[in-house]
Amino acid sequence: MSKMTETLSTLEPYPGIFAYYDGRVEGRRLHAEGPNWLDDGAYSLGVASYAVVDGDEALVYDTHISLAHATAIRTHLKSLGVRTICVVLSHWHKDHIAGNAVFADCEIIALTLTAQKLQENRDRIEAATPPIAPLIMPARMFDEKLELFVGQRRVELHHFAIHSADGNVIWLPDEKLLLAGDTLEDTVTYIAEPKQIATHIGELQRLREWPIDRILPSHGDKARIAEGGYAPSLIDANRSYLERLAAAIARGETAIPPLKDFAAADIASGAILYFPPYEAVHQSNIAAVTAAM
Repeated sequence: MSKMTETLSTLEPYPGIFAYYDGRVEGRRLHAEGPNWLDDGAYSLGVASYAVVDGDEALVYDTHISLAHATAIRTHLKSLGVRTICVVLSHWHKDHIAGNAVFADCEIIALTLTAQKLQENRDRIEAATPPIAPLIMPARMFDEKLELFVGQRRVELHHFAIHSADGNVIWLPDEKLLLAGDTLEDTVTYIAEPKQIATHIGELQRLREWPIDRILPSHGDKARIAEGGYAPSLIDANRSYLERLAAAIARGETAIPPLKDFAAADIASGAILYFPPYEAVHQSNIAAVTAAM
C-alpha cells in the first residue's frame, strides 16, 4: 500500500456501489505541510470517488485526488473480476480528475463544458501543487443527459449547474440513488462561482423535484456515506444556506454568524452534520459572495 492511501477506505453503502473515501483525519496531511490543493481543498474536508459495478463491468465516478488513489480503485475493481471500466467526471476541479492517467486506456466521459474547462485550464492544472501531469482529457462528451448501462444496471448522467457550471450527477433510477459529485456537500457547499448563486439555487430547486431516496456526495461524512448516504433534506440545507447567505450579504450585513450558528437549524434536524473545518469554507464563501455583489 502506498503511504498516500494508508487512510483510504473502501465502503459499500449498497450492493455493487462502492465509495472510495479518504480524508477528515485530524493532524494528517498527504502531500505537504505548505498550502496545496490536495490537502487543503480535498483531504481535509473528506473526499469520495465512487464505482458502480455489475458483473465484469464498472463505472468509476471521478478518479480521486492522486494517481495512488486511482490505482487503489482500479486494483479493487480488478479483485472483483471487473474487466471493462468507463470513467465519468463530475466536473473539472482538480480533486475529481487527478487520477485520470491511471484510466487512460478506459473511456472517459464528461460534459462538453467539462472538457472545455479542462482545456482552458490545462496549463494551470498540470503546473498545480501537486501537479496533475499529464492531464488525460475525456474522449466522449455529451450535453445535458446521457443514458448508459453498466452490466444490467441503468445509469443516467444529468447536467446540473450547481457549484460549478459543469456539474454532472449520476442518477440510478431503479435504486432512486443520486451520486451528487460537488452539487451537494456536507456541511455546506463551497461557493466556487459566487456570481452564479441564483442559478445554483434554481438548479437545486429543480433537483429537489426528483424522486430521490438517498444521496451520496463527494464531500461528506464517512459514516453517513457508509450507512447509505443522505436524505433529500441535504438539498434543502444546501439551498437554504445559499439563499440566506446571499440575502444577508445583499442587505449589507457584516456580522454573519459562524457556520455552527448560521446553519444551526439544519444541523439540529440532522440534514447536515457539523464538521468544524467547514468554518473556513464558510468564511471563504462570505468573502467570495461579498466581493461578487
